[in-house]
Amino acid sequence: MKIKCLIVDDEPLAVEIIESYLARLDDMEVVAKCNNALRAFEILQKEHIDLLFLDIQMPKLTGIDFLKTLKNPPKVILTTAYREYALEGYELDVLDYLLKPISFERFFKAVSKVYKKGFSDDSAGITKDSNGNEPYIYLKADKKMVKVLLNDIRYIESLKDYVRLKTSGRDVITHQTISYFEEKLPEDQFIRIHRSFIVPVNKIESFSASAIEVPGKELPIGRMYKNQVLAVLNEMRNM
Repeated sequence: MKIKCLIVDDEPLAVEIIESYLARLDDMEVVAKCNNALRAFEILQKEHIDLLFLDIQMPKLTGIDFLKTLKNPPKVILTTAYREYALEGYELDVLDYLLKPISFERFFKAVSKVYKKGFSDDSAGITKDSNGNEPYIYLKADKKMVKVLLNDIRYIESLKDYVRLKTSGRDVITHQTISYFEEKLPEDQFIRIHRSFIVPVNKIESFSASAIEVPGKELPIGRMYKNQVLAVLNEMRNM
C-alpha cells in the first residue's frame, strides 16, 4: 500500500532531493510536485494525498498561510531554510520541520513519524472494489491491514484510544478515533448517534427518542446528537 505524496517547493533542487529520498522508500509514491501553493490547492482537490512536503517561503502565498486555509489537510512535513518558522509550524500540528539542506538521515527520521502517528490506520481511505460497487476501508488491526466492507459494518464504537467496528462476521479493533470515521465515512450512509457510536443508516431496524436498534444490539442516542439524529430518522420514515 503506497503512501501518496505531494511535494510543494519553488526550488527545483529541493524538489529533486526530496523526490530522490522518497524513491529510496518502497511504500512512498510521489503523486505530484509543484512550485506554488495555488497549484498545490488544485492538486489536493483532484488527488488523494496522504503526505504533503511543504516549503514555507514561496511567492504569492507562504506555505504556512496556505496550510491555514486547508480545512482537512493531509499529514504535513514543512521544509525551509529559515529556522525561525519552526514554532509556528508546530502550532499547526505538522509532523515535522526540516531545515535545508536536508540530509537523508534527518529526512528519514521525519518520515518515520508518519508511522508513529498511526498512518497505516487510515492510509487506504474509502475505496471502491474492482467491480465499482463494494466500498471498503483498510484498517490496521492485529499487526496487519484488514479489509472491511462498508456494507458489513453494523456499528462503530469508541473505546478511548481505540475503535471497534462491529461487522456481520467479526470485531475489528483499530488504534484510531471515532471522529476520524465520522469524517471519512459517507455522511449519507452513516450517522453519529452518540459520542461513542456511529451506525450505518441502512442497518437501523427500529428507533425511539432515546435508542436505536441495529442487528443484535440496542445503542443509546446521546443528548447532544438527539435532535440531528431524530430529524434524519424521521425524514427516512417519511420517504
